[in-house]
Amino acid sequence: MKNVARMALEKGMVIGEDVYSYQNKLLYPKDTKVDDAVIARLARYSIMCVAVKEEIDYATTHFEKVRLSPEFKSFELTYNNCMSIYRKQMKSFVEQGVPVKMNALMEMYVKITSRARSGEQLLDFLYNMLPSEDDMTYAHCLNSALIAGVFGTWLKLSEEDIFLLIQCGFFYDIGKLKLPQDLLWKSGKLTDLEFTKLKTHTMLGFDMLKDKDLNEHVLKATLMHHERCDGSGYPSRLRSDKIDVYAKYIAIIDAYEAMTSARTYRMSLNPFQVIANFEKDGYVKFDETILKPILSHIAATQLGFNVRLSNDVEAQIIQINEEHLTRPMLKAGDVEIHLADEPELEITAIY
Repeated sequence: MKNVARMALEKGMVIGEDVYSYQNKLLYPKDTKVDDAVIARLARYSIMCVAVKEEIDYATTHFEKVRLSPEFKSFELTYNNCMSIYRKQMKSFVEQGVPVKMNALMEMYVKITSRARSGEQLLDFLYNMLPSEDDMTYAHCLNSALIAGVFGTWLKLSEEDIFLLIQCGFFYDIGKLKLPQDLLWKSGKLTDLEFTKLKTHTMLGFDMLKDKDLNEHVLKATLMHHERCDGSGYPSRLRSDKIDVYAKYIAIIDAYEAMTSARTYRMSLNPFQVIANFEKDGYVKFDETILKPILSHIAATQLGFNVRLSNDVEAQIIQINEEHLTRPMLKAGDVEIHLADEPELEITAIY
């Protein structure tokens, strides 16, 4: 809400708080729509200022409120300015071989992350970014670098290791810039031939970076980020002990970024949907010692939020279930709901 002088009120505005006269008489309840008669009566009672609703006051979910906040709008402006620079640098590198300066990338990282008060707020902001179709591949890499800083902090990595993980985030998917957009962002299922072509991006990226002055972990993350601990990944079907640890980090970051970013064919998944997708077979495909603390942090960030369930009941998250992160304990009025005991219920929205 914002306070508006009576003289600046316009028809159609909606009063946000009850308006009382100086004699404590209720003149208008909140949600009253402003018209000429309302303005005239306020003048008769010498009311100088009233609270009116803004767009954010009509937001329902937590993420809608984030997107409409002044902090997000400031972040979005900085992010978009940096995105244009990042895209130009990476495009020049891929197409013309112009070296990318790591210091410039880290300056960009600092500029963007400084617009968020915390790692949790940064993830909320990224969740609400809507890149153009032309920028989606670049945004995927830029977002991954930003997420790397948050996850690295959650994992209690050293500053040096976090810095290196951020570098991996900037570069690991660069091979996709050599592939057609319509292949990368196809809404339907890929054919076997299309999937085979898509999988070449790890080798394409490695080949572009192998002769550059980059840490070996950046090269290995580029080559191995689609390897899986059970040997089901590509390009070499490596098992856990053969996969570089930074590739393991990036594999989780890559999957998380993909699930939390909007696509032309689906909305972003909410945090509990993301956790559920990881839990299906994530502890087999991803390194559990890395994935479990990340998922626990994601779940913990939702503590205290209100949710809507698949049966339309609204409740508050009061306790995280560490044994089953997608099934927290809720409270609806005086009733506690143990989602672990209610398998037919799902969280459909977060407030």
